[in-house]
Amino acid sequence: MNNAARILIVEDEQDIVEFLEYNLAKEGYILETAYDGEEGYEKAINFKPDLILLDVMMPKMDGIEMCEKIRTEAKMKDVLIAFLTARSESFTHISALDSGGDDFINKPIKPNVLKSRVKALLRRHPGNKKETNEVITFGKMTINKESFTVEINDKTIPLAKKEFELLDLLISKPGKVFKRAEILQKVWGREVIVGDRTIDVHVRKLREKIGNDSIVTLKGIGYRFNF
Repeated sequence: MNNAARILIVEDEQDIVEFLEYNLAKEGYILETAYDGEEGYEKAINFKPDLILLDVMMPKMDGIEMCEKIRTEAKMKDVLIAFLTARSESFTHISALDSGGDDFINKPIKPNVLKSRVKALLRRHPGNKKETNEVITFGKMTINKESFTVEINDKTIPLAKKEFELLDLLISKPGKVFKRAEILQKVWGREVIVGDRTIDVHVRKLREKIGNDSIVTLKGIGYRFNF
């Protein structure tokens, strides 16, 4: 995306809309708002946003329904959708992701968290895709995908093949929640039959090697890379 990203806010609480508008406008984004799912769907079709920040509980059409409807529109295939939810129950988060959501942001929302998550989401947009970079840097960590090596503070960290593949998957979309089924399919495929415990063990080993704060667990859902 060469121009400022376009963000649609769909939320029925005025104070939250104002909070989001205030903080995102300062970042230079082009904004549009809607206060229920039906209005949000119509504005999404006309506004053509790069990202939709979508509340779950809304009148007329809830966020889950709106997301599912958006995902049936071919011309909206590239739009990113992040749910805004005050609910901490894992089933709500799972429903949000299963409906086609890319991520979720829990309320109350902190300005710095909002800005970093939005930036991370927008980096995933197809309009931002560039040629694959074999060397990726996150803070003090450097990942070389060509040589299968990881360095932290210029010190090489030895990783087993599956550990590196797991890390490679998580860093491919920083901030994205990877569900367990997706991790199993993309890292282990059909090579062997493995269970959730296999993921847990590899995540634990990765954390021991690259730092406990690098990978975030979402209980009952999966993991995401904490950039």
